[in-house]
Amino acid sequence: MVVLVVAGLLGTALVSIGSESTSAPSIEVAARLADVAPSSTTTGVPASTTTVPVSTTAEPATSTVAARAPTTTVTTEDPGTLPQTDDRPSAAGARFDAGVQGLWQAIRDDQPELAMPFFFPKSAYLQVKAISDPATDYEQRLIANYEQDIHALHAQLGADSANAQFAAINVPDSQAVLVQPGEEYNKLSYWRVYGTTLQYTEDGQTNSFPVTSLISWRGEWYVVHLGAIR
Repeated sequence: MVVLVVAGLLGTALVSIGSESTSAPSIEVAARLADVAPSSTTTGVPASTTTVPVSTTAEPATSTVAARAPTTTVTTEDPGTLPQTDDRPSAAGARFDAGVQGLWQAIRDDQPELAMPFFFPKSAYLQVKAISDPATDYEQRLIANYEQDIHALHAQLGADSANAQFAAINVPDSQAVLVQPGEEYNKLSYWRVYGTTLQYTEDGQTNSFPVTSLISWRGEWYVVHLGAIR
């Protein structure tokens, strides 16, 4: 009887060999012990899945966008350098939200330049209008009127304008129409909607300003007349 002592593997292992003595390779013993030792890898618990029901509702006749902080950075690329599309705009999205916030800040702070990103782009106007001098019309009529209207609305806020808060903007989506070429001295089509209102609170009361006309460029709403069309 030859006794082989293997040290370091679960105490002392005794291996009985007949009349001949043979050393059991230590790597083989270690492998056998590894087979019975608990695995160091834990089995993950299958992730539970939850089905969230999706409700579908018809598009509201009026889109109301409440005050909220912009969460997406809007690129500064000039959209008027791209061709027009007939995509129907909606009162939603990062560009629209940023434009509305800019318009409100321009009125509250009496700084028309803050509202310029929400005004119909000049480069797009040059593509749309079939008139002799659209650039002059844009600068001397549309932009000039826009600035005057912002100053006038700021004056309506009164001495406490700094404490006025934007509440919401209501766009009557159901009243939007696709204006065809030739209908309004235009050579391209665009969506147009009248009757938008911008709501705000001041001294605990809710008031509103009219936004006379929005028109679209590539599926986005822009102001083209803030006050009366003139």
